[in-house]
Amino acid sequence: MRLVIQRVATATVSCAQGSRSIKKGLVVLFGAGANDDERHVGRLAQKTANLRIFEDENGKMNLSALSCGHELLVVPNFTLHADASHGLRPSFTDAARPETALSLYEAYLAGLRGILPEGRVQSGFFGEVMTIDMQCHGPVTILLDTDEWEKGSG
Repeated sequence: MRLVIQRVATATVSCAQGSRSIKKGLVVLFGAGANDDERHVGRLAQKTANLRIFEDENGKMNLSALSCGHELLVVPNFTLHADASHGLRPSFTDAARPETALSLYEAYLAGLRGILPEGRVQSGFFGEVMTIDMQCHGPVTILLDTDEWEKGSG
């Protein structure tokens, strides 16, 4: 699984089905890979909720979304597994099949909702074309990739 985590002042995801918004917190773009399974979902949720990327009273990044009471907006994004190494049109064969990706996305959301207080985790719209409006704060952008964990660097 691959996550792009952005610290935001506010964010909204919209599609034909409606919209969901958060105030200060994190926008998480979630991509499931073809070889991913549920064994890393819990650790990924813990790491996301506890990632210390918010400033403390001394201006140091020592606080997490969980410790600050911030919100998360988690948006499914299969294009995170695009391979553009050959030619100009990306290949998406490294992305998980939709049914597997949906299962992993829902498991990750459940993991986050088990950690953060009720109402603090909003989801995007799986399989839909979405518009994301956000005010990045910092900017702070972090990439988490469970493939790196397999190599021992996560």
